[in-house]
Amino acid sequence: MSILLVMAAAGASAPANGYVPPKVLATQPAFPPKRTGAAFADCRDCPEMVVIAPGTFIEGSSARERKALGVLPMFDRMESPRHRVTIGYRYAVSRYEVTFDEWDACVADGGCNGYKPNDAGWGRGRRPVINVNFADAQAYVEWLSRHTGQRYRLPSEAEWSYAARGGVQTWYPWGNALRPEDASFGNHNDRTSQVGSYRPNGFGLHDVVGNVAEWVQDCHHDDYIGAPADGSAWFTGPCTLRNVRGGGWSLQGWSIRLSQRIGDPPGARNDHLGFRVVRELAQD
Repeated sequence: MSILLVMAAAGASAPANGYVPPKVLATQPAFPPKRTGAAFADCRDCPEMVVIAPGTFIEGSSARERKALGVLPMFDRMESPRHRVTIGYRYAVSRYEVTFDEWDACVADGGCNGYKPNDAGWGRGRRPVINVNFADAQAYVEWLSRHTGQRYRLPSEAEWSYAARGGVQTWYPWGNALRPEDASFGNHNDRTSQVGSYRPNGFGLHDVVGNVAEWVQDCHHDDYIGAPADGSAWFTGPCTLRNVRGGGWSLQGWSIRLSQRIGDPPGARNDHLGFRVVRELAQD
């Protein structure tokens, strides 16, 4: 049936000269999206990523913060001096900590060195993967990069801190106090929680404090003297320890602050250690 007959059957008036304009396709949205806060995934089993805009923040903690919360003195030096960091590029961070589902997809595809972490009897699925060391996390991002053809990696410490803050300079993502309903901490649940069980931060990221501590790229340093101010990872030094951020499910409130940082042996595997990932994005 011709277009004109279809129009007539539908009760529409055909153009007097018989001309029917061509269809105009809607503009396809850009992928990955550029808009701040937009979410996307590169494949069915890939982490959901959130676009983070360039920006500036203050890294480190104040003496007032540490005194008010009773922070151990060793962190006075570790979280000092406070310094300004400017991240001048767009990047994407996984909305959630990498889950067992996502890790198991890597193993099923022949990646992650075939390593199947123990779930401590808590279940797999959407719980954050645990019992993964620094090399394990690197194996995952290497597989994810090969699988998607995109550049995935662990966040630098500064990228993690900027994204975790979600635009605030408070002690926690929602202010200077932390309640049991805010995050998985203090052994309230006696184990990890499924990712996304608690409200997100200002950038839409979940579990940036509590649940599992997260590996970042940087070698551990005992203070911030000489730290990069542009968002890049800090690789100088012996790298006998790698930084982890965010604290875990059994730790107390002061030890899962946004500013809290500590180094772990890169070979450590335990039920408090997990990670989230960064995807590099094209810049304007």
